[in-house]
Amino acid sequence: MPMPTHLLPTTVVGSYPQPDWLIDREMLSKMVPRTRVKALWRVAPEFLEQAQDDATLLAIRDMERAGIDIITDGEMRRESYSNRFATALEGMDNDKPGVIRARNGTETLVPRVVAPLHRIKPIERRDMEFLRRNTSFAAKITLPGPFTMAQQAKNEYYKDDEEMAMDLAAAVNAEALDLQAAGADVIQLDEPWLRNDPEAAKRYAVKVINRALQGITVPTVVHLCFGYAAVVHGQKPTGYSFLPGLADSHARQISIEAAQPQLDLGVLGELSGKKIMLGVLDLGNLTVESAETVAQRIRAGLKYVRAENLIPAPDCGMKYLPREVAFGKLKALADGARIVRAEIS
Repeated sequence: MPMPTHLLPTTVVGSYPQPDWLIDREMLSKMVPRTRVKALWRVAPEFLEQAQDDATLLAIRDMERAGIDIITDGEMRRESYSNRFATALEGMDNDKPGVIRARNGTETLVPRVVAPLHRIKPIERRDMEFLRRNTSFAAKITLPGPFTMAQQAKNEYYKDDEEMAMDLAAAVNAEALDLQAAGADVIQLDEPWLRNDPEAAKRYAVKVINRALQGITVPTVVHLCFGYAAVVHGQKPTGYSFLPGLADSHARQISIEAAQPQLDLGVLGELSGKKIMLGVLDLGNLTVESAETVAQRIRAGLKYVRAENLIPAPDCGMKYLPREVAFGKLKALADGARIVRAEIS
């Protein structure tokens, strides 16, 4: 489908709120699953795919009605942005999970890597085909990035995490090539954990991201954020530790969270060769922004990024928001972009 040609095309980061009849949102609010958590689904297994399809149609129509230019499938089939892909790979032991401990002492169940990691069949191809059949809008699909997946697994096979991340990158690349063939207009890698270990990121993040994007000819995005506002409480950082390094990646666009953390947008100058997907919706606040508030945040971005290189978006995925709030924010996004577009065209 044709990509929008007007300035300031709007998009979403990926996820949209799943209906209460599909998933246990109360249970979901307490986690971002790394292993499979089938108890989250409210629908019997034999009806689950049909229910996920119906929820996907709701998400597609909401994004279209809100006026978003480049939409996704809302990630209705996923328990989290990463676990559906990661746990489908050969070499991951999901039955006997491991534990990783964050710097703050929090323990999280993660899949154990016990053998070489391979993608044995397409994982999201049907998702992309369904999206392509059901919208005439430009369509994006997201994949968990190889660096982030390596950080979210317990390595019990590879000599080091870099070797593991390279195999994960090959699996992501095979999937991305399939998604491109299935009609994806944009492919995005979600790499929020780049900031979790900036030293490792400096050593090999760009290498594994570039391997994951090898041979992809449609526009590509790398998304960074500080975590879901519903899960990460307290003050977020006001800067990224590994943003300049992404200037060397093959990704054409870099997606950053900027509204809630009130990011110093001066850092965007270090990515002058990239298009910037700029977060202008604060997902930590359930108040729906006015179109003018969104317009002000877009204008702030335009001080550092040329209009032809700026793509307004939410800060992060909208999975944890009430649906009516998510829709209202997306409409404000589209309306705010329209205001600024009229000022500069």
